[in-house]
Amino acid sequence: MKQTIFFLCVLILFPVIIFSQDTSSYNKKKDTIVNDGNAKLTLPTVLVRNNFDYKKVLHQIQEDTSFYKAFRNLRILNYTSYNDIKMLNKDASIKASLHSKIQQQRKNGCRTMQVLEEQTTGDFYDSKHNYNYLTAQLYASLFFTKGSICGETNIIKGANISTANTSGIDKHKEQLKMLFFNPGKKIPGIPFIGDKLDLYDEHAKKLYNYNLDIEEYNGIMCYVFSITPKDDLSSWKKNDVIVDAMVTKFDMQTMNVLYRNYSLSYKAGIYNFNVSMEVEMQHFDDLIVPKILRYKGNWNVIFKKTERALFTATIFNFKKED
Repeated sequence: MKQTIFFLCVLILFPVIIFSQDTSSYNKKKDTIVNDGNAKLTLPTVLVRNNFDYKKVLHQIQEDTSFYKAFRNLRILNYTSYNDIKMLNKDASIKASLHSKIQQQRKNGCRTMQVLEEQTTGDFYDSKHNYNYLTAQLYASLFFTKGSICGETNIIKGANISTANTSGIDKHKEQLKMLFFNPGKKIPGIPFIGDKLDLYDEHAKKLYNYNLDIEEYNGIMCYVFSITPKDDLSSWKKNDVIVDAMVTKFDMQTMNVLYRNYSLSYKAGIYNFNVSMEVEMQHFDDLIVPKILRYKGNWNVIFKKTERALFTATIFNFKKED
């Protein structure tokens, strides 16, 4: 069971520039490839001609904390969310499901969660109302609250996610958080995979293409940073590729993450998976908060049943504590 949870953790939770030209013209310009060590970075030519400091932006991207900050903002707010989880059969029919509406309430520095509506089908719960599926268990560990939790803030300084002094399921949850909140960073303690998740080390630069572009997203000009595997990889190098694609949109003025979409896949003798995750952010007053999270995928560990799942979390009706 611990090994199964361990591998599931790996799966689920995988400055303003010159605007004197019409932004639609960027797509008409040829791209320029620049070398950054062993990595090749593709940039719109218009940025290169304006002496764009791409190294500074890349450093900000690699050290981003705004994605994690957006989720920590949930700890200090009142909000409502719809949760939709579907466990699927091999033919994509629904095996079990949960649809719920929950409300988080924060008062006197403490937050609690109230279940307003809940419908389940199939064997989503066992006879003791425990989750029958590890996908659901790990979803709950991220987005559901039991009892009253007090003394939390949204401060991220000194709140780094770490597996130190943890073990068992608590260690796996921290690994899951590291994968979810810091995709592209190495995760300690995951054999065969942990090192391969680092998208910025020298080995990764030989495997992936890096692209930085500009586009408008929901009325905001964004840097769009994408990472994809190189097309000319040999078979043995392809075995080191886990991230099939990762696209992140950063507000050009604040460098806050506004959107992220990434997909992971891997196939080996003891386990295989193919999953994707998408997160949309929104503004609430002076904060960035998650709006929609979508997951789709399947995973399999040898001697364990394959879990195929879809889930969506829709978060809304934000309100600050009175």
